[in-house]
Amino acid sequence: MIETQIKTIDKAILVAVKTRDISSERIEEHLLELEMLADTAGAETIIKIIQDRQKYDPAYFIGKGKAEEIAELAELNEITIIIFDEDLNPTQVRNLERLINRKIIDRSGLILDIFASHAKTNQAKTQVELAQLQYLLPRLTRAWTHLSKQYGGIGTKGPGETQIETDRRIVRTRISKLKEKLDKIESQQKTKSIGRENYLKTTLVGYTNAGKSTLLNLLTQAAVLAENQLFATLDSTTRAYQLSQKKKILITDTVGFIRKLPHHLVASFKSTLNVVSDADLIIHVIDISNPFFEDHIKVVEETLESLNCKDKPTIKVFNKIDVLEDKSKIEYVKNHFSNSIIISAERGININSLNNIFIDFFEQNFVENKIRTDHSKAHLVAKVHSLTDDVKTSYDDFGITIEYKTNKQIHEQILRLFNGKKKIAD
Repeated sequence: MIETQIKTIDKAILVAVKTRDISSERIEEHLLELEMLADTAGAETIIKIIQDRQKYDPAYFIGKGKAEEIAELAELNEITIIIFDEDLNPTQVRNLERLINRKIIDRSGLILDIFASHAKTNQAKTQVELAQLQYLLPRLTRAWTHLSKQYGGIGTKGPGETQIETDRRIVRTRISKLKEKLDKIESQQKTKSIGRENYLKTTLVGYTNAGKSTLLNLLTQAAVLAENQLFATLDSTTRAYQLSQKKKILITDTVGFIRKLPHHLVASFKSTLNVVSDADLIIHVIDISNPFFEDHIKVVEETLESLNCKDKPTIKVFNKIDVLEDKSKIEYVKNHFSNSIIISAERGININSLNNIFIDFFEQNFVENKIRTDHSKAHLVAKVHSLTDDVKTSYDDFGITIEYKTNKQIHEQILRLFNGKKKIAD
């Protein structure tokens, strides 16, 4: 993945279409979020346009008349880029570019551009390039206009510049190679995670900018980048958190979710998001100060469902109480969301209560056990050692004593090895 060296500040017009099934308040919030995305990508929003339509125009998305109006505004205000809050098909982009004579980018293209800018590790860069190429593939017919080197700036980072003169066959070949590369990375990650099976694993998920990285830093002194910016973190980060002298869990921070997240991006980040599937406990971090936090909860829950993680034990952590202006929300959250807690990761408010939740979960799911068996089952000792590192084994003339500490799932596997033998008295 190659990033353009041209550093430009794009002046942008943001465009959203309001249909019957969405309220004016929500479309305003969507545009505000799009403005944050544009700002993260390095664009300055000059004009925001909301058009009322019964349905999207198949040729111009917003209709030819509105497109002509935007063309005039772009000329008068020296606009360099038009950003749409919905995904556009190749025909709509081609028609809009011809009429407006400006770079046209949709929401998915903007998010992919941000991911390309923030990808630092080999894994993240590979995942982003794969998503970009899958996004690009159906749009190759307009590569010379939409991805032309003359534009530079937002929407042209990554493979767009290097794949202009290629055809679909070459792009598909590159996609196949990237998938193979990610499969290898995933396999390596599984090997590295074997030693973590002895610990309870907690994963932080949430809408982007909810404060997950700030919470991880507070609990573990992880020094993870935490900015008031969308998608500041792409790579998962795992740190140990010492609950008490003898109790320790692993906490992993993940990439933030967002509405209308490109499905190619979710698929590409599967190897990163596997930490969610592997978690014993999910901590869903929510920005309680956001007026539409319930919409954000829905987006995250839908994403978790797509990862087959909807039924995992989950704690909702409502963050940013320190900047909450409408304090009536506190009572609302307490009455409507069970199994939840309200905190401030920035100010350290109510963190002890969160720690107690971790301890309760640890005690419910972490097992210390001792099994007594005869010498005929000595071959099973090696199997126990392969399942958990924290094992002590002693032999005497009458049999074998095996002591271990592990999570509940592995504990049950060990019991099945020994025909369901239960814990014995000391």
